[in-house]
Amino acid sequence: MTRSLHDISAVAGDYEMSLRLDKGLSENSCEGYRRDVDRLLAWLAEGGIMLRDVTTDTLRLFLGDLHDLGIAERSQARMVSGLRSFFRYLTLEGYLEADPTELLESPKLGLHLPEVLTVAEIDAMIAAIDPAKDEAQRDRAMMETLYGCGLRVSELVNLEMSRVYASEGYLIVRGKGDKERMVPMSDTSVAEITAWLDDRQRLPVKPGEENILFLNRRGHRLTRQRAFQIVKGLAEAAGIRKTISPHTLRHSFATHLLEGGANLRAIQQMLGHESIATTQIYIHLDSSALRDDIMRYHPRAAAASGQSPLR
Repeated sequence: MTRSLHDISAVAGDYEMSLRLDKGLSENSCEGYRRDVDRLLAWLAEGGIMLRDVTTDTLRLFLGDLHDLGIAERSQARMVSGLRSFFRYLTLEGYLEADPTELLESPKLGLHLPEVLTVAEIDAMIAAIDPAKDEAQRDRAMMETLYGCGLRVSELVNLEMSRVYASEGYLIVRGKGDKERMVPMSDTSVAEITAWLDDRQRLPVKPGEENILFLNRRGHRLTRQRAFQIVKGLAEAAGIRKTISPHTLRHSFATHLLEGGANLRAIQQMLGHESIATTQIYIHLDSSALRDDIMRYHPRAAAASGQSPLR
C-alpha cells in the first residue's frame, strides 16, 4: 500500500533532509537537487498532473520543454540525475509503486542534430486534426504559427492579439531576454489565425487573458505542456515515427528556408538569434524588404504559387 502524497512540499522537504543526513551530500548539491524537484513540481502543477500519475513519457515531455526553453543539455543531464534520486526516494519510501525514471535516458552531450520534418509530413500532421473538435481551428492556427513563423513554444503561448498585424503580414513576439522581434507571416498563417479569431470570440475568456491569442476551451492561455501534447499527438496520428516537439517545427522551418536559398541573415533575424531589442529599433527596419526576402523562399508561399514543396 502506497503512502499519501497529499502534502507534496512536505515530502520534498523530507527528501532534501534525507540527502543531507543519509547521502551526506554538500549544501550546494542538496540545494541543486531540491531546485530541480521544485521546477518539476511547478511544471506538473501548471499542467494539472498529479505526482503519482507521472510516467516516463511525462518526464520526457518535461525535458523537451526544458530543451525548448534553451536549457543546456549538460544542465538537463544533471536534472535527470536529480530526478532519478527523487523518484528512487519516493519508491523506497513507499510513496510510489514504480519508478518512472528507470527508462529515462539522459540527454547526450555534444553535437546533437534535431529531427527535421518534410513539408509533406507537416501537412500530414495538420491534416490529422479532427475537424469535428471544437479546438480544430485553433490547432490549425497554432501549427501554422509554430511552423510558418518559426516561433518558440514559449513565444506561441504568450503571443498577444494586439501584436498580430494580419493585413500587413507580420507579427511581433517577445523572445529570450525579453527582446522583441518582427516575424513575417505567410498568407497561410494569416488565413488560419484570422479563422481562429472568429472561433475565439465565442470563448468565455478569463480575466487577464483578453489579449492572449491562443486559449483553451475554458478561456485560459495554452500551457507549453499542452502545446507539446498537441504536436506530439498529431505526429502520432499522422504516423510519423520521429521524436517530435514544437521545437521540431521551428527547426524544420529554418532548415526549409535555408535549403530553399533564403538569406542566412534574414533567417537569423526572423528566428531571434540576432534579436530586435526594442520596438523603436524595429520601427527603423525596412519591414517590407524583410518580408519579401523571407516570402521568396517560404515553404508555404512556394506551395501557394504552385511550386513543388521540399521533400
